[in-house]
Amino acid sequence: MKLISWNVNGLRAVERKGALPPLWKQNPDILFLNETKAHPEQLSKELQDPKGFHVYFSSATTRKGYSGVALYTKVKPDKVLYDIKDMKDEEGRYIEAHYGKLVFIGCYFPNGGGEPHRLKYKLCFYDQFLVHIERLRKNGHSIIFCGDVNAAHEEIDLARPKANEGEIGFLPEERAWIDEVISAGYVDSFRHFHLHTKDAYTYWDMKTRSRDRNVGWRIDYFFIANEFMTRVKKAEIHPDIYGSDHCPLSITLS
Repeated sequence: MKLISWNVNGLRAVERKGALPPLWKQNPDILFLNETKAHPEQLSKELQDPKGFHVYFSSATTRKGYSGVALYTKVKPDKVLYDIKDMKDEEGRYIEAHYGKLVFIGCYFPNGGGEPHRLKYKLCFYDQFLVHIERLRKNGHSIIFCGDVNAAHEEIDLARPKANEGEIGFLPEERAWIDEVISAGYVDSFRHFHLHTKDAYTYWDMKTRSRDRNVGWRIDYFFIANEFMTRVKKAEIHPDIYGSDHCPLSITLS
């Protein structure tokens, strides 16, 4: 069983670029797309209702062409939710799908840049998210969550850590939150299988053509609850799939 996550930076743009066929060739059982920047009615029929998939969308209600997430799943979930408990999502960032005791969560975390209140919002979002998934776990659910977390964890996770000290995406408080997630019992699946692998990134700045030089950041993740890690057989990054300033990442389950 294969699960894929990809920040597409505009789903309609990715489709126009012809970038989706290589993705479908990966044969995902669950595909989570973030930063879709579209409402369902703006998408092609192939994206709204692809053969063999149940599809769920969450779109920003306050701003068009912003944020947005989509879930494509071959197995129909028992239920799908679109909000973190006690935190209304008006920016289309969150999808939670229940498959029995397994909960799959796809989330496009806030960037935190721009006005100062956005960093405050990001850190609050982080905290509420962790409280929510821990509540689910205490109720007997196993958790897989993925998406663009908009933060690099360790120096190995970006090409120029020294130059980016104190920058959004590599702030001590952002990195500390990832520490907290791991301490709570969630495994960074890619780093679990590739402990010392360098130059493995999921995002590159398009303006400076940094992908050509692999000057990137690893800010997209699959986190797996400890008790479910025995089911995870592989975790990969797919830099050979283009179309966005991010590349897809995947895990394979037994």
